[in-house]
Amino acid sequence: MDVPRTVTTALEDRPIEGAVCLEAGAGVGNATAGLLASGAARVYAVTDDRTHAETALERVRSPTDDDDTDDPRRARGRLAVLEADLRAIPLPDDAVEVITAHGLFNVVPPADLDAIARELTRVAAPGCHLLVDDYEPPPDDAAVRDLFALENAAAQLADGEPMLTFYPADALGRLFTGYGWTVDRHRTLLDPVPWTESHLEAHAEVVRSRVDALPAESELRAALLGRADTLVEAIGSESAGEMYGLALRRPE
Repeated sequence: MDVPRTVTTALEDRPIEGAVCLEAGAGVGNATAGLLASGAARVYAVTDDRTHAETALERVRSPTDDDDTDDPRRARGRLAVLEADLRAIPLPDDAVEVITAHGLFNVVPPADLDAIARELTRVAAPGCHLLVDDYEPPPDDAAVRDLFALENAAAQLADGEPMLTFYPADALGRLFTGYGWTVDRHRTLLDPVPWTESHLEAHAEVVRSRVDALPAESELRAALLGRADTLVEAIGSESAGEMYGLALRRPE
């Protein structure tokens, strides 16, 4: 399994071997792959997106998954993908020993922060480790800020709430401290963050998907689409900002 360096760096000082783990907001399964590769006994990958659920499952598929070999190390047999809302995780209290939130919170609107923190705390066993890997707010002079602002404007039009919110590490640390967690360490995972052409195109695609609800002849729709294309072409790629890794612990 291909595991990003940011994930392996975040996991390297945590006791993953033999642990029951939860990836909160599975996305494309980066942390799920890292947890399984590090020897997790069980990984629950939680996402409310059907495409992401299928991607996470397929990502850990090995050529031997369909044979009759009873290999306890087989990754897919240790994975359960749960299509669920992180505000109502379908697991009992105190069920998991390690939780990862890798690139999750920048797509969580402020109104949902408390509900998700409360639910992650509910399913965390005493002594549970929590890894929050996310992005500091981009610097004022970063060109990508304009694309992120455009993405938020399109999401506000379509959904009534922003698509992206960049929470400083200190802010998320204080949030979880309020639920009884203790901050173990804070490290830099990327500095600067390489925003590649494919990253920028993915953010522009969010703009396009959100303005689909506007009338085809709408001047606003045309302006947003044109601005997205202009920004992607003008920025090209950029290295800016910081990705951090915050490790927290729930008391025994």
